[in-house]
Amino acid sequence: MPLVYYAANPEAWGDYRVEIPAALGEFGVTAQVRDTCDDPSSVDYLVYTPAGPVADFTPFTKAKAVLSLWAGVERIVGNATLTQPLCRMVDPGLSDGMTEWVVGQVLRYHLGLDRHITTQDGVWREHLAPPLARHRTVGILGLGVLGQAAARALAALNFDVLGWSRTEKSVSQVKCFAGDIGLSEVLSTCDILVLLLPETPATRGLMNDTRFALLRPGAIVINPGRGPLIEDDALLRALDSGQVSAATLDVFAVEPLPPQHPFWAHPKITVTPHVASVTRPGSAARVIAENVARGEAGQPLLHVVDRGLGY
Repeated sequence: MPLVYYAANPEAWGDYRVEIPAALGEFGVTAQVRDTCDDPSSVDYLVYTPAGPVADFTPFTKAKAVLSLWAGVERIVGNATLTQPLCRMVDPGLSDGMTEWVVGQVLRYHLGLDRHITTQDGVWREHLAPPLARHRTVGILGLGVLGQAAARALAALNFDVLGWSRTEKSVSQVKCFAGDIGLSEVLSTCDILVLLLPETPATRGLMNDTRFALLRPGAIVINPGRGPLIEDDALLRALDSGQVSAATLDVFAVEPLPPQHPFWAHPKITVTPHVASVTRPGSAARVIAENVARGEAGQPLLHVVDRGLGY
């Protein structure tokens, strides 16, 4: 009987202690699921986040896989002791949550909802109707699972959606670009920019002064991807100059965002506390259970991280 060791956030154990065994049962797997480990060499699978108790994977000599509960693995891949296969979380719940958040933020800016929400002062103000979605261009940097889901949802609402990725991708109803020339094309064309790239050495600081300057004047920036994609000072300069008219940021280079950080007080920035897409135990447990079932059957694991690429 395989041993599954829950080595993640202890505060969530109450949910996962129920959800993981139930999901394993759906896949026909009987396993021990524990949140304690007296003998690391007896563990077959680790359900893991850096918030858990494991920093050194060396003692887990029998482990067939480390199954992350996070979609992003940049805080994990640099661990030199982690030699076991690492699988990131690719969960329909994460995709749905991210899509709903991105669509909500895009519609907020597209429809100009803030001017109604923040000016309830008894004055009847008539405004010109916003352009239709088909006349608004949304650029999405990152066409992984989350990026593709958000792009398809926005395209279904008739937005003109441009997508960019490191390598060539094809997404229905989305104009796809790749490479440096493609990046410049997306940045210079979009009205609203959504960042959904992973954090890698190649993407850190991607949005710097040079790339903010490529945007259409008055463009809007939405970042639910990774905080280090943006150079903070470059964004502040772009906002203060009017090159960027507003930004909603859900992720930051340092989290929680320090109280003294200028993002909090900037009138053109909305800060949300890393809530765009969170792992939900019910759906995440099924992803974990499927990989355990595949591992026990000798089948290839799903969503294995490419250590060279970092995702």
